[in-house]
Amino acid sequence: MGLYATHDVVIKTLAQDYGSFQILFFASLLSFPMVTIMLLGDRTGGTLRPARPIWVAVRSGCVVLAGIGGFYAFATLSLAQVYAILFATPLLVTILSIPLLHERVGVHRWLAVIVGLTGVLVVLRPGARELALGHAAALMGACSSALASVIVRKLGNSERPVVLILWPMLGNFVLTGGALTLDYRPMTLGALALAGVIAGLGLAAGFLVITAYRTGEAAIVAPMQYSQILWATAYGWALFDERPDAATLLGAGIIIASGLYIVWREGAGGGSANRPVIGARMRAETVTAPKSTLLQRLLPGRATGPGRPGDGA
Repeated sequence: MGLYATHDVVIKTLAQDYGSFQILFFASLLSFPMVTIMLLGDRTGGTLRPARPIWVAVRSGCVVLAGIGGFYAFATLSLAQVYAILFATPLLVTILSIPLLHERVGVHRWLAVIVGLTGVLVVLRPGARELALGHAAALMGACSSALASVIVRKLGNSERPVVLILWPMLGNFVLTGGALTLDYRPMTLGALALAGVIAGLGLAAGFLVITAYRTGEAAIVAPMQYSQILWATAYGWALFDERPDAATLLGAGIIIASGLYIVWREGAGGGSANRPVIGARMRAETVTAPKSTLLQRLLPGRATGPGRPGDGA
């Protein structure tokens, strides 16, 4: 989670001189060679044509929107505010799992969702201050990431990981590449190097998450996402002179508490058949940080049993 936070800090640093679409385009472009090397190791038979094209197209669009929303939010808001809003992703996963995974959500988890969404309102404080486009972008990123995660669970092993990773990247190239015609600034060699750092950090963090899930209990590993608020506070204070206000910290605390309760309910049984939040591995997915459950399928020695906690199958 520290590497993911550093990934986001580099985005914010580059955003002082370049647009978020341009940063996302070059970061994903520079991640493509590394991802391609891994995809060449995929021995699963088949082509790049999706078996369930509609769901793959919806998921690809969600991943692209999550990346755009996240990059823009980090460029315009404080790190702590962005994380506080993105922490709503597990709450949205819980809601979306009802129609898409036919998950049964009991009273306890519904109450946790309501409390968590109240925490989002505490962070946003509509009416008490003017909401910026960055807040909407962060919310869009959370919603898109949640839907993408649930769709992966729904697809299971019916799609090759190469399909689920490559199609969002192609969609991102088209959309953000087209946006460069509207707003482009020539990048220095140092800026391009930092874009490559974004790509490297996203993949390195994904592999560490895989290692964590292989060696630890999923219900213990999943809540570690919330440690990003500590990294955000430290980075924001040291690098960007950001001081999270009391409302942001209070709202983040409410959201984290509700998310931890949902993870605890799924880990303890709690009437959950699919354990969608634990299985989603809650870090927001972007084309520069592919979903760790998909990367795991490309690696030898992975657990392949359907429905294993954290497998994403």
